[in-house]
Amino acid sequence: MRWQGREKSKNVEDRRGQTAKRIGGGIGIGTIIMVALALLMGQDPSSILKQVIQQQQQQPSAQTTTNAPRSAEEDELAEFVSVVLNDTELVWNRLFKEQIGKPYQEPILVLFTGSVNSACGYASAATGPFYCPADSKLYIDLSFYQQLKKQFSVSGDFAMAYVVAHEVAHHVQNLLGISGQVSSQRGRISQKEYNELSKRLELQADFLSGVWAHHADEMNDILEAGDIQEALDAAHAIGDDNIQKKTQGYVVPDSFTHGSSEQRVRWFKKGYQTGDLNQGDTFSANPL
Repeated sequence: MRWQGREKSKNVEDRRGQTAKRIGGGIGIGTIIMVALALLMGQDPSSILKQVIQQQQQQPSAQTTTNAPRSAEEDELAEFVSVVLNDTELVWNRLFKEQIGKPYQEPILVLFTGSVNSACGYASAATGPFYCPADSKLYIDLSFYQQLKKQFSVSGDFAMAYVVAHEVAHHVQNLLGISGQVSSQRGRISQKEYNELSKRLELQADFLSGVWAHHADEMNDILEAGDIQEALDAAHAIGDDNIQKKTQGYVVPDSFTHGSSEQRVRWFKKGYQTGDLNQGDTFSANPL
């Protein structure tokens, strides 16, 4: 991806070197274990955090700062994701104006190390990158990219760009009211039915990530040879079926909340090839 020397986003909150701590009660280690298990099972960890917040009063929290040195590689990665975030802002500002007819509200990207406090609760790096609709912020521990390389053999800068674009896509869904419509069904329908809605929401985010790639390249010529394949490899690696095979040795389709590897690849590819927001209605698609 062509990114060096390009404009960075001003909407980055750098909390690296700060470790989130809880004072008193609130979200305990059991919750973190639940989040880790949810991640392994292909579920949305941010939804687990939101459930806990609804069930118990959030306790005061604090941030402690450490003086751990940052590597040049990490600083370069932080600069990279800031450039990618700026690219998402350029694309979604234009698409909201031209196709949706209302202004785009830019999200904040929070870089953290180890653990973080958000409006959706306390989270560790094991949660993975997530979007919190309560504060319109994306949260990323940059070590996640090393995890992609080691556990899923996924590498390349555009694979990393896809991760950012996917979380921004959840912000887009939140602005459009789609995420709220899905979350409103929690507890009103069966878990199997809710999993299906969650899966369609995630696949739509993959589609929107592809739409972003289409327009970002059209606007700024960002793509190099192999970039799209890197994104497709990342989408394939984090499919529910692939994660379940790696973690438990078998697949339970009814538990899918993000979509199979094939579905994730296909919807990203559709968004990239068409660039057309009107073709991303995953909720009506049959078959999915």
